[in-house]
Amino acid sequence: MSNPLIQVQNLCKTYSNDGVETQALHGANFEVKKGEFISIMGPSGSGKSTLMQILGFLDRPTEGRYFFEGRDTFTFDDDTLAKIRNKKIGFVFQSFNLLSHTSVFENVELPLLYDEKPDENNEKKVLDALLAVGMEHRANNFSNQLSGGEKQRVAIARALVNDPEVIFADEPTGNLDSKSGLQVMKILQKLNTGGHTVILVTHETYTAEHAKRIIYVKDGDIIADDPVRNRRIADREEGLLK
Repeated sequence: MSNPLIQVQNLCKTYSNDGVETQALHGANFEVKKGEFISIMGPSGSGKSTLMQILGFLDRPTEGRYFFEGRDTFTFDDDTLAKIRNKKIGFVFQSFNLLSHTSVFENVELPLLYDEKPDENNEKKVLDALLAVGMEHRANNFSNQLSGGEKQRVAIARALVNDPEVIFADEPTGNLDSKSGLQVMKILQKLNTGGHTVILVTHETYTAEHAKRIIYVKDGDIIADDPVRNRRIADREEGLLK
């Protein structure tokens, strides 16, 4: 039986500020298999974003073990972590994080420019990623010419361009109207159906129920880890809006 893609054991995170220590995460234990679609759900300040940052190698735990693809990440130096973030991880954030006076194509291409060995197929990779989110017709537009929903689709294309093992989406519908939010969830569900592992961070039950499994976080503790019994399918939900 193959190793899980992600495995955490007694994961803890404590922040220290002016001598005051705040424990944001207490002893998290769970696994994520390749190809799963998981929501990490909880209210503001629950520790869900802290957990995502550790899983996405944007931060390190204070205590505990984190195994990625069967490897103990404690042994990874900063260069290794940077390479994994670029090659194995795709990020989608609530605020899009696009360069405003730069074309859609160039925004999506950005992760490829960090590669030590430039690939002659970069243009095809960018166009394929844009095609996957239905934004190929906007390749030459500046990102500040796009609607919020279009910006988030470009952000997903950028996350996709290196064909990562896992896509982390942190409140990806938070700045969008209902219709645009559903389009984003539709894309994430389609990517998951195509084999991508997706980890969604949200405080909204409605959004979380588009995943197949929900890990509930409260006050730094995982209080439940359950399959979604009545999963929301974005295609169907979109039909109800019309």
